[in-house]
Amino acid sequence: MKRLSSLLLLLILALSCNEKKAKKEVAPTIEKPTPVVIEFGFNLNEFDVVRDTIQSGDTFGSILSSQNLGNNKEYDITQKVKDSFNLRNIRIGKEYTLLRSKDTAKILKAFIYKADIAHYYVVDLRDSTRAYKKQLPITIKRRTIATEINGSLSATLDEAGVQPAMAQNLADIYAYSVDFFKIQKGDRFAVTFNEKYINDTIYAGVESLEASFFIHKGKKIYAFPFKQDTTSRRVDYYDEEGKVLKNMFLKAPLKFGYRISSRFSKNRFHPVQKTFKAHKGTDYAANHGTPIVTTASGVVERTGYTAGNGNYVKVKHSSTYSTQYLHMSKILVRRGQRVGQGEVIGKVGSTGLATGPHVCYRFWKNGVQVDPLVQKLPNSEPMNAKFKPRFMQEMTPLKKELDSIAALKFKN
Repeated sequence: MKRLSSLLLLLILALSCNEKKAKKEVAPTIEKPTPVVIEFGFNLNEFDVVRDTIQSGDTFGSILSSQNLGNNKEYDITQKVKDSFNLRNIRIGKEYTLLRSKDTAKILKAFIYKADIAHYYVVDLRDSTRAYKKQLPITIKRRTIATEINGSLSATLDEAGVQPAMAQNLADIYAYSVDFFKIQKGDRFAVTFNEKYINDTIYAGVESLEASFFIHKGKKIYAFPFKQDTTSRRVDYYDEEGKVLKNMFLKAPLKFGYRISSRFSKNRFHPVQKTFKAHKGTDYAANHGTPIVTTASGVVERTGYTAGNGNYVKVKHSSTYSTQYLHMSKILVRRGQRVGQGEVIGKVGSTGLATGPHVCYRFWKNGVQVDPLVQKLPNSEPMNAKFKPRFMQEMTPLKKELDSIAALKFKN
């Protein structure tokens, strides 16, 4: 009897285990849903997606001809889209995407061409052929930084987590009041600015600057953008009192990346002629081919070549002032041409009596050559008094914010 009971117990246990095993085996599996991918306004899950770049010899027509166009014809497509999409602007190295049907026919449904980081063209072949241009979503992010110069301006910005390209923005704003060759470790600056991001993640550069200051040689120089005419695109920069930063003359004939290799002197040893003589100019050393700009608006008075000057350009700015630029590798203007302040007039070289690539910058006042670095030069047109109240109203909160953030940064 005991033996029979034991057998029955074993049988019940075996049946129970098999039942549990069966239940475990038939348990349904839950598949994770495929994430929906939306790009260029299409649900990419619905297509066979091919990504590629334009190669040498590729054209819109040749790309189409390599695809199954279904009932569409290559010539008909080209004719329908040419007014909306300039097909000659397709460039080598640019990305494009093909959206094709997911069946075995792989019929082309759309062609997408990325014109630049923010814009793309779509040729939609689904219902009726049409082409259009779209812009990716752009986000503007605002921030303020305050930091000390440590090395070059570009390197300092990089350390602060700002794209070094910002250096050119600041150099342009302070071109009339700060000689960036002379900035040194310990100089300070702060800037409030707006940056552009595509799809909220891809950095696309500086959109605008709202406020800044630069402390150089113990002097704090503020800069606030302001439009006197709100309908105009022109923006000038003013200090906290509404005084224009822009002078009649730039500080130097090179925008960036230079050093003063020789100053104006009544008695300098000439490195080529090996004798002491007056040096009535300021030498700015820079890489061969660096653009040389005119420091003020005016008319090209003379261009040419001499054994000493090499290739040179002389510009007359007014009845009082003239400037000259020597040792160019290339002259880019002609006599009688009107030039604007900051316009490129030539390239740095070492023609004439020169030991290396540089531009010798010469400055005349009332017909006499003088040292431009010690001249008190006139400012540009001041702000119209009627706009001063609006400027002060816009500037005051920006200055307060900038100063408060800088105070926290520089409290030590």
